[in-house]
Amino acid sequence: MKRFSFGMRPVLLQSLGSKNSSRMGSENPSPQNPSCKIMTFRPTLEEFRDFGKYIAYIESQGAHRAGLAKVIPPKEWKPRKTYDDIDNMVIPAPIQQVVTGQSGLFTQYNIQKKPMLVGDYRHLANSEKYCTPRHQDFDDLERKYWKNLTFVSPIYGADISGSLYDADVDEWNIGNLNTLLDMVEHQCGIIIEGVNTPYLYFGMWKTTFAWHTEDMDLYSINYLHFGEPKSW
Repeated sequence: MKRFSFGMRPVLLQSLGSKNSSRMGSENPSPQNPSCKIMTFRPTLEEFRDFGKYIAYIESQGAHRAGLAKVIPPKEWKPRKTYDDIDNMVIPAPIQQVVTGQSGLFTQYNIQKKPMLVGDYRHLANSEKYCTPRHQDFDDLERKYWKNLTFVSPIYGADISGSLYDADVDEWNIGNLNTLLDMVEHQCGIIIEGVNTPYLYFGMWKTTFAWHTEDMDLYSINYLHFGEPKSW
């Protein structure tokens, strides 16, 4: 399962291990972030319980100035008890990402494929044809990404409505963050998929989601359930 990555959209949150550090879990020495660097936070479980309060805290530290922050959840927190039971989940509209171009200018075409099971996608992502190539470090891997971008078009399980969070997860539950967007859905009956409802994404080597401005300039939150770290 090493090369098979899975993410969830509605980038802020990535699970890469955990340890408690300074007050409110920030690893960053400057409270206002004048250099606009991407900041990393490691909240305790108690700090993690109040989503709105913690977002306000990281903003007070200048995290929003970079346009992206990483929050590493406390090790006690688990959004789902097991992932052994998702192989029969259907990816209804996987897309093949065909890239053309050269010299740093590329165009991507998305070709919709037939529905497939998560288990079949896992097998495909780990196959010799689609798996991540051997590499020495991240810089080496990045060079191989750009060198091979137009070869062997990857398959992306994108924009799947739903959530893998267990129903009893209260903290940072992407399906229920208790924000104004929840009021739009619950009180106004307005559902905007991927904005006030969560989307799931299944990715493999070279699947790409372009840097973009979120709808209505809203924040976006992403949790990486398992697999190789994402590159932002």
